[in-house]
Amino acid sequence: AVPPATDLVLGATAGCLACFITNPLEVVKTRLQLQGELQAPGTYPRPYRGVLRAALAVCRADGLWGLQKGLAAGLLYQALMNGVRFGCYSQADDAGWTRYPGGTVVVGAVAGALGAVVGSPAYLVKTHLQAQTISAMAVGHQHNHESISSAFKSIYQQHGVVGLWRGVTGAVARVTVGSAVQLATFASAKEWVWETQWFRRGSWAGVLAAGMVSSVVVAVAMTPFDVISTRLYNQPVNADGTGKLYRGFVDCIVQISNKEGLLGLYKGIGAVYFRLGPHTVLSLFFWDKLRNM
Repeated sequence: AVPPATDLVLGATAGCLACFITNPLEVVKTRLQLQGELQAPGTYPRPYRGVLRAALAVCRADGLWGLQKGLAAGLLYQALMNGVRFGCYSQADDAGWTRYPGGTVVVGAVAGALGAVVGSPAYLVKTHLQAQTISAMAVGHQHNHESISSAFKSIYQQHGVVGLWRGVTGAVARVTVGSAVQLATFASAKEWVWETQWFRRGSWAGVLAAGMVSSVVVAVAMTPFDVISTRLYNQPVNADGTGKLYRGFVDCIVQISNKEGLLGLYKGIGAVYFRLGPHTVLSLFFWDKLRNM
């Protein structure tokens, strides 16, 4: 068994390594999910169309480095969230809790929820920074923070500690579902790949294949919660800290469904997969290999 403190560090390291590579897709995903907010399909301009064209649009508006907007906040979020998530999961696995029926799903969900709560302030700031761009290409509310530190300071000064956890309900649902599906499907896919002898047990290729299978399921299950989370985090707020667009998690679902249609909950699913695919593979691969070391 890996010591708890070591496992937390390994989980954080794995998440950060994956984040550094996939952050450009996170920027694209955020812009696509905010585009046409609470507007009927076909009634709004679309500066971002598809993953590749959206990435090029970001480069034109913000320069090549624009694809790494919010990177520092993203790394902080991954360190906090995945450190807690992978750390809790691995300790529960070592204790034998995942061997009970449904244990993998339950443990993955609980570990994900804990990680989401701890990392929520960093995700809030990351979303604000990634949405910021020139007025001609702006989608969603523009918070206009100058840096990660000024963003934390501004939010704290205006709304206190509670303001840093605004939108956490969407984040908990997002990561709970995503973590439960990801960890459960990864574990099952890894055993299946090895049992069918596609790859040698313990090989890096088997781990990567399992991660790719897992990422497909995660993208389908997680996208609606990802859209809701992005909207709740990025919406403008009143002086008392309440949202101007959405009253909460359920209200966000209802408004998106009524005004944008059910497909509005799947905005940016292509970017979600292209981001989740590599991120799932890389984070699980790094975590698995670091633990074995």
